[in-house]
Amino acid sequence: MGLFNRHQSGIRSFLQDAAYWRVAAFLLATCGLVALLGDEGREVLKYERLSIEDGEYWRLLTAHFTHLGYTHLLLNMAGLVLVWLLVGRNYNSPQWTIVVSVSMAVISGGFWFVDTHMLWYVGLSGALHGLLIAGALQGYRAFPSESVIICVIVVGKLAWEQFSGPLPGSESVSGGDVVVNAHLFGAIGGLIAAGILWRSPGGQRSI
Repeated sequence: MGLFNRHQSGIRSFLQDAAYWRVAAFLLATCGLVALLGDEGREVLKYERLSIEDGEYWRLLTAHFTHLGYTHLLLNMAGLVLVWLLVGRNYNSPQWTIVVSVSMAVISGGFWFVDTHMLWYVGLSGALHGLLIAGALQGYRAFPSESVIICVIVVGKLAWEQFSGPLPGSESVSGGDVVVNAHLFGAIGGLIAAGILWRSPGGQRSI
């Protein structure tokens, strides 16, 4: 292969790899831009039940891109990058968009219809649980052992949180209360999304 052909092949490979990061990049950029709005932006965009009852329905979506502060933001961004490194290649961008949408919808719906005492919420961590579950399930056909390990870890974490509360140290690191039901609802949303997309072709590898 000549130098020019190798160069073209390298560009194509880079573009193909970059394509898997489109949805992750969008989430990273959106969360970063929302963080720049500061405390005032947080108050307008967070999930707040009483305000939603008054017609501020955008909060059902924008809460997932809003964070308590920069430490909380960086933790979730690091989590998102880790999720993408593990399972990012298991769906294409349109499919990931469905997973993100379903996960966020189930979280907000869970708060609204089930966890009715939840007055306010911010953060992407619930959706991250949905992304990880959906990606692992989709990757089972190509990487069964890896997918089973991921699912066991996530389910074990969810069980711990439901029976024992947040993982030790998680609240002090994030700078606020950890809403464990967001993780549970997010995982359920990921499971639903994986079921919707089960017959769809995904990527070829994860890590």
